[in-house]
Amino acid sequence: MTGNYIQDNHYFQPLKVPCYQTDGLFRLKPAAFLDMAQEIAYLAANEMGFGYEALLKLHTAWVVSRMQFRFLRPALWREELLLETWHKGQNGLFFLRDFLLQDSERRPLVVGTSSWLIINTETRRLVRSDEMAHLLPLSTRGEGDAIVEPCGKVTMPADLPHEVVKTHVIGYSDIDIVGHTNNARYLVWGMDCIDYEVTSQRPVKCLSINFNHETRAGDAVVLSKAVRSTGDALVYTVEGVCEGKSVFCAEFVF
Repeated sequence: MTGNYIQDNHYFQPLKVPCYQTDGLFRLKPAAFLDMAQEIAYLAANEMGFGYEALLKLHTAWVVSRMQFRFLRPALWREELLLETWHKGQNGLFFLRDFLLQDSERRPLVVGTSSWLIINTETRRLVRSDEMAHLLPLSTRGEGDAIVEPCGKVTMPADLPHEVVKTHVIGYSDIDIVGHTNNARYLVWGMDCIDYEVTSQRPVKCLSINFNHETRAGDAVVLSKAVRSTGDALVYTVEGVCEGKSVFCAEFVF
């Protein structure tokens, strides 16, 4: 395995699946993939001049708002992989970034897209995307789409009963480098709300998640789920609510 590299504004990172990122069937967990995606997004943005440190000087920071991943085949323990990412410029308020995970034969395992916002770290308010566009010139954009359409809005289905599963109080293991809940933790909570006989046996085929409101240590998040069948697929929607506000809402297709 060689080191990280850039080609045509696409950033590449060779990886190998460790045991602690897999489930009982040796499959890479969805939240573990999200950890990988967050890290490579940071590395790629930093390499191209608009990463964490560059934005911090302007009292701003990247915040991921929406993500969608399609799992074509589960990556397995000890498998050698190549993770790829590139940014696609603006779409309204959002900056778009795509992801592609491939096996050693360059066959796609996961395709994904994400939508990002920039916030002012002092006021916690959104910064208009056109005010920051100069940081991401056209010369840094990558060509192609892992998924053509950006992730849409995810909400709890109004026509299905909702079951309150549990309340999670945010602690040390949930907090990231900027002092709020790491985005991958929401997927951990969501998967744990779904029946184990489903998650332990059936692979996730697609997941879409909206990050609606940040949370911090000590916050209590009420987790609810709804489920429906569509042909051979099971579709679970999981929402976390804190103090009456939707923290996240995710849809898992098995």
